[in-house]
Amino acid sequence: MNESQLILADFLPKKLTSVQTIGLQDIDLEKLFQASKTKVAKDVTYLYIHPDIERVFKGLLQKINIIKAAGGLVKNSEGAYLFIHRLGKWDLPKGKVEENEKMREAAVREVEEECGIEIDYLGPKLCTTYHTYIMRGKFTLKQTNWYEMGVNKVPKLVPQTEEDITDAKWLSAEELDKVRENTYPLITEIIRKIK
Repeated sequence: MNESQLILADFLPKKLTSVQTIGLQDIDLEKLFQASKTKVAKDVTYLYIHPDIERVFKGLLQKINIIKAAGGLVKNSEGAYLFIHRLGKWDLPKGKVEENEKMREAAVREVEEECGIEIDYLGPKLCTTYHTYIMRGKFTLKQTNWYEMGVNKVPKLVPQTEEDITDAKWLSAEELDKVRENTYPLITEIIRKIK
């Protein structure tokens, strides 16, 4: 939700800053999204703890328009990672899953289309992330499955400009600070998976 986060957990997470605990009655994703646009609520982490958080989460998903997407954390043979620059922020390549398409297939297709490369290795799913936005005036939740991917050698990158991608780069683990300084909180979480 903009730069704010909603954490649903069955335990109290450690190392959280600027946390606001909320009750189940307060979990209205669209209202939290609108509140996150204000200066007061920007960068707030909302926290709801419940022993059966899976049930709570499934209940939330039933009330909302969900767009399914898939993408990848791509590593080349020299150990650098693929990042794209879109709409003024660093991001990872991803895109919408087409009808009757499997998530894994969509992830590979989207990465290849957005960066002009061919994926040589599709590994395990890294995680699933959720983020909210307004699309055509309607509040939407995007569910993205992220996969580990690899390419042989260091292929030349060709950003898909019609998708508002202005740059695509291979960055070493040591160069990721520039991404962390100008990306989305969910991408920062995925970057933490880099060893």
